[in-house]
Amino acid sequence: MTQAEQDIVQTIAAEVRRRLGGDGSGHDWWHVFRVWNTARTIGAQEHADMFVVELAALLHDVADWKYHNGDESVGPRVAREIMQAQSVDAGCMDHVCDIIATISFKGAGVQTPMKTLEGKVVQDADRLDAMGAMGIARAFAYGGHKNRALYDPDNKPTEHMNKEQYFSDNGSTINHFYEKLLLLKDRMNTDAARALAAERHIFMQQYLERFFKEWNGEM
Repeated sequence: MTQAEQDIVQTIAAEVRRRLGGDGSGHDWWHVFRVWNTARTIGAQEHADMFVVELAALLHDVADWKYHNGDESVGPRVAREIMQAQSVDAGCMDHVCDIIATISFKGAGVQTPMKTLEGKVVQDADRLDAMGAMGIARAFAYGGHKNRALYDPDNKPTEHMNKEQYFSDNGSTINHFYEKLLLLKDRMNTDAARALAAERHIFMQQYLERFFKEWNGEM
């Protein structure tokens, strides 16, 4: 990246941190920070356009639909406003906004393919932060934020076949592992992400085994 692009990235990072710094649902600045770092690592290995990768990673959750009544248009719109304030090139803005509009998981039965290498990189980085130890912590943070049960044996996981089903579901946090988190390993786009996802997937499986043992009072 040029020095001017690096300056824009740092300015936008500061703005995102200002906006998301007080969040306690697992979609805070530190989530963005981790995704940003992971995207930079994967993007460099994949020889992606790093300016697009860094902007999309920083802005991907700046106005998440989950906190705006399911409005999927608000994220790209707010991201564009932030980039316009920094005079980002129109083509680059379009690219970043398209990534933000299509990055999210929308249910087990819904495919969310990314059109570009940069989109694949950022989607992988975002999904990796939903896996492993960090993913477990974030799942329970979000479940608490939404007042969801930890686990309800009478409420079975659902294979959501469209985004409307997924968006409206209010099942337990443990269900979320089966409805999303355990599915992410096989939805990675890049070799680097697949290697990281395999290890994090195993950790989540081990956690669930321990969870159910303790739930059932086993020694």
